[in-house]
Amino acid sequence: MRSALRRAYRGVRWYVRELTDESAYDRYVAHVRREHPDAEVPSRRDFERLRTQRQEKDPRQGFRCC
Repeated sequence: MRSALRRAYRGVRWYVRELTDESAYDRYVAHVRREHPDAEVPSRRDFERLRTQRQEKDPRQGFRCC
């Protein structure tokens, strides 16, 4: 019973993280480490700031309501 609950919890957690794009930083870090092993990985704060700037320059990059 517990393993089924854990599996369900992990599934719901994964779904919510993907839906809210919370996992974007994790995917980015994995990409940088795989494709550019010598490059410095930016902090999550820097990543979010850069992503927001990129989205504001080109609204097609992400959803903007206003």
